Amino acid sequence: MKVGLYFGSFNPIHNGHLIIANFVLQNTDIDQVWFVVSPQNPLKQSTGLLNEYQRLFLVNAAIDGENRLRASDIEFRLPKPSYTIDTLTYLEEKYPNYQFNLIMGSDSFENLPKWKNYQQILLHYPIYVYLRAGHEGIPEYPGARVQILHAPLLQISATHIRDYIRKGKSIRYLVPDKVREEIEQNRYYQ
Repeated sequence: MKVGLYFGSFNPIHNGHLIIANFVLQNTDIDQVWFVVSPQNPLKQSTGLLNEYQRLFLVNAAIDGENRLRASDIEFRLPKPSYTIDTLTYLEEKYPNYQFNLIMGSDSFENLPKWKNYQQILLHYPIYVYLRAGHEGIPEYPGARVQILHAPLLQISATHIRDYIRKGKSIRYLVPDKVREEIEQNRYYQ
């Protein structure tokens, strides 16, 4: 099975994430997309970060009924902060018959040299890069297997959504209804 790993904080997951995942499934030979919920990204501040189990619950709510999408808590059991190469190594051992691929935005791809053992990632894993506004210049790395995706992008972000919630504005249509209801019931991000 060919699995696309979509790493992120998903704080919270939103329709932009789901559009990317669906685009990958419809326009590549990826069989499943796994949303790998990162407890702590080593390159980001953890302030304002909802508990990882709550974020995982929101991802599961967002993809309920979608058999080609999966939420993964694999990084919850690994040392923190989470490093992609460590997660990939663990997944290779746990699922030896799966072929893992990375899905990332062009902004993250530009930052790849800041990642732990990024050369190993480039040499051993295909990467699907979706273009993001302001980050169209894709660096070239010798030996890397990179496929550029021209996926439809929404100009929304989790930061924008959290800001709306704090200001008492509606996040309807920015996140799936089940996610919105869960956020509102539990007063997340207020």
